[in-house]
Amino acid sequence: MLELNTAPAAAPASDDLIKDGTEQNFMQDVIEMSQTVPVIVDFWAPWCGPCKTLGPALEAAVTAAGGAVKMVKVNVDQNQGIAGQLQIQTVPTVYAFWEGKPVDGFQGAVPGSEIQAFVARVAAMGGGVEDGGLADAVIAAQEMLAEGAAEDAAQTFVAVLEEEPANVGAYVGLVQSHLALNDLEQAEAILNGAPVEISQAPELESVHAQLELAKQAANAGPLDELKAAVDADADNHQARLELATALHAGGDAEAAVEQLLELFRRDRDWNDGAAKAQLFTVFDALPANDPVVLNGRRKLSSLIFA
Repeated sequence: MLELNTAPAAAPASDDLIKDGTEQNFMQDVIEMSQTVPVIVDFWAPWCGPCKTLGPALEAAVTAAGGAVKMVKVNVDQNQGIAGQLQIQTVPTVYAFWEGKPVDGFQGAVPGSEIQAFVARVAAMGGGVEDGGLADAVIAAQEMLAEGAAEDAAQTFVAVLEEEPANVGAYVGLVQSHLALNDLEQAEAILNGAPVEISQAPELESVHAQLELAKQAANAGPLDELKAAVDADADNHQARLELATALHAGGDAEAAVEQLLELFRRDRDWNDGAAKAQLFTVFDALPANDPVVLNGRRKLSSLIFA
């Protein structure tokens, strides 16, 4: 199983996983080796400050990957021919090679979670050591998404899905990445194209709700105007429903739920039960154990059976 956070008990020898690259061995250790296992190449220089941080972090992630990926370190001062051929203009520069060609990379120092996600993404290209490696790649991509690196996370989720098209976690993560990028059309297209065997998964139902709320958020009215309309007429049900939508769009799910509960209390049958339907959409979009969901469901039940 590919582990990204802790080294496996029987990891391959580090001198086999991580090598110093030269102009003499680059063809063998990178181009030829990448025909069977992805190879990460770290272009560095002794005078480069960020290289001193990035290099060890990359080595740790590659070692922890347990053989799913290898690494070659190239000192650009001593190997100017290679650096020139690959147009390395700044260090650190990191390339990933697979099947003899560069397929991914980045420049400069990056956060630890992004390093782990990069290694996981590259390992996934080669299939990982075992299927567990794909799970680690999904976890690393989820961390990147949480930190705001939606584009990089999306690339990792795509790499996982290329190996395992019915991976629910990667599918959900890819949709959420496009939601984070505000690309609702692409998010919906991906969601509608889910493989049949996972199309009814609860995780996909949740992301369906997230997409619906994101669509509503795009059309949410001015918050202050909606608050004023509700304050002026507490029975303006349409304004209250739109206020709940605007509150949720602004990140205040709890306040949105309170407005929907109040709308349900005033007229549960209005607009074909719109308040209850919207409450369930908000609940479905959140984790089942979220306090907003737990409290909201409890209050809704009290109103229903009052």
